[in-house]
Amino acid sequence: MIEQGSREQARRMDAMYSFQRHFYDLTRKPYLLGRDVVIRGLNLPNGGTVLEIGCGTGRNLACIARAYPTARCFGLDVSEEMLKTARAKLAREGLGGQVKLAASDANSFDPAALFGVQKFDRVVISYALSMIEEWEAVLEASVKLLSPTGTLYVVDFGDQSGLPGWFRKALLAWLVRFSVTPRDELADQIASTAWTNGYGYNFRNIYKGYAAVAEITAR
Repeated sequence: MIEQGSREQARRMDAMYSFQRHFYDLTRKPYLLGRDVVIRGLNLPNGGTVLEIGCGTGRNLACIARAYPTARCFGLDVSEEMLKTARAKLAREGLGGQVKLAASDANSFDPAALFGVQKFDRVVISYALSMIEEWEAVLEASVKLLSPTGTLYVVDFGDQSGLPGWFRKALLAWLVRFSVTPRDELADQIASTAWTNGYGYNFRNIYKGYAAVAEITAR
């Protein structure tokens, strides 16, 4: 369910993606790097549950469902337009019974009400924190969704520290057109969130800092 205060964001996302959703996956594949790194490392238990926050077109959930056929997969996104593409994709691939989707704001949702599941073995946030204004709160709320042996996986833009300065400047200029802001404080926030909750964590830059991958693990 989308709260009143989030409906404007939903309208903005729907306006942005109502056309883009038709070719989103094709155009994002070259620069949303690291998503498959996360999927390969999920190591889901048999019959495990996975939630993707900001699931967009359902690309990641389709990959997860294929890789882990016994998994129960769930996804939420604030954009109904993106979910139209996700539902069509999953139905086309015969995965609609394995994956449940819901329209909701990442800042305020009740997983039990949406999906009938309170805790998840894996929670995935892929290139969504860089689009969410209150991203720190979403990160903190996400670890509360973990089962006692669960892990939160985050992949997003890194600091591009190993790449030329002109590349970072050009990338930032491109991303601002899509309301995307790389989170330079992501590493610190991952560490702080893990420490506050008494969890373990790992953070690493990949592709010379183009992207960053992090895990926070309940223990």
